[in-house]
Amino acid sequence: MPGLFIFLYPQFIFVGMSNHKILPATSKNIQDLVQLVNSAYRGEEAKQGWTHEADLIDGTLRTDASSIGEMMDDPEATILIYINDHKIYGCVYLQKRDLHLYLGMLTVSPTFQARGIGKQLIIAAEDFAKKENCFSIEMSVISTRHELIAWYERRGYQSTGRRKPFPDDKKFGTPKEFIEFIILEKKL
Repeated sequence: MPGLFIFLYPQFIFVGMSNHKILPATSKNIQDLVQLVNSAYRGEEAKQGWTHEADLIDGTLRTDASSIGEMMDDPEATILIYINDHKIYGCVYLQKRDLHLYLGMLTVSPTFQARGIGKQLIIAAEDFAKKENCFSIEMSVISTRHELIAWYERRGYQSTGRRKPFPDDKKFGTPKEFIEFIILEKKL
């Protein structure tokens, strides 16, 4: 059956009918992840997809190799990658925080969005959270990204009512307008 995926523990791999896999990233994936994330969130290339921040934030840098490396060095974190035929088309950052999981940097290549890759990464993240005995998943989303918030809401995520400021670090872009994050949560 097309679209059938099997989740194998403890390897965290989805195996599909079309050579798709979801598995933990390694240090050899850092440069590919930097390119993927920057292309999906910032700059002109990002505008080919629907989940970009290019209209909200000036700049082309959303992350760099040092930041990805720090994420990978955290013993409570992992980055899952979506691979097809040895190419990374998506990723998601997961960090265990006590009894909940923080989900960040959900990314799908701009030209491969709206094909179910993001949904598969969310399912993998939720399965990972359950395996880690987490009771909920939290994430931060820019408050004005209404279409993206609605996408998460259709998957069971709800606003907690909490907000946090956008980082002041200009290295990763300058907001074109006032930006803040809302915190979404899904109970597992």
